[in-house]
Amino acid sequence: MKYKLREPFTKEKIRSLRSGDQVLITGTVYTARDAAHKRILEMLERGEEPPFEIENSIIYYVGPTPAKPGQVIGSAGPTTSYRMDAYAPALLDRGQLMMIGKGQRSREVADATCRNGAVYAAAIGGAAAVMARCVKSAEVIAFPDLGAEAVRRLYVEDLPVTIVLDTEGGNLYVEGREEYLRSREK
Repeated sequence: MKYKLREPFTKEKIRSLRSGDQVLITGTVYTARDAAHKRILEMLERGEEPPFEIENSIIYYVGPTPAKPGQVIGSAGPTTSYRMDAYAPALLDRGQLMMIGKGQRSREVADATCRNGAVYAAAIGGAAAVMARCVKSAEVIAFPDLGAEAVRRLYVEDLPVTIVLDTEGGNLYVEGREEYLRSREK
């Protein structure tokens, strides 16, 4: 199915999303890759406030290229998600709603997704310029020393993603492969 997901993001809004659904996201999305995830978790362990509210957040695993004159952001394609697998369950346990990236996730991430009523979505790898067009504003809000991996607050309009892991344990990568194998048997 196709959905439009608009801010404010809540568990109620994502509860009906299923693996394979196509979603257009409009609202505030945060960027963070592995170095930023590590720092955010260290802050939380020290009892410090993170750079953004984790609960009900969407984190896009991206390290955008510098913006050209007149652009809000440079190319903004997804990063391979397994690099965040060591950190994702802790953020999901704190209420993160959605992760956006590309590629498979660990069993621990899949379990944390179900346990917390969250989802993992895939963005289109190789379409970084297209993804960047959906970004209407971008602001570095933490860890500027990380350069492209700094945490940014993005406002996106109709950012296209596909749900891979859903709140009920659905996994598009497993289900899609099984469907393909069944179709070859016919």
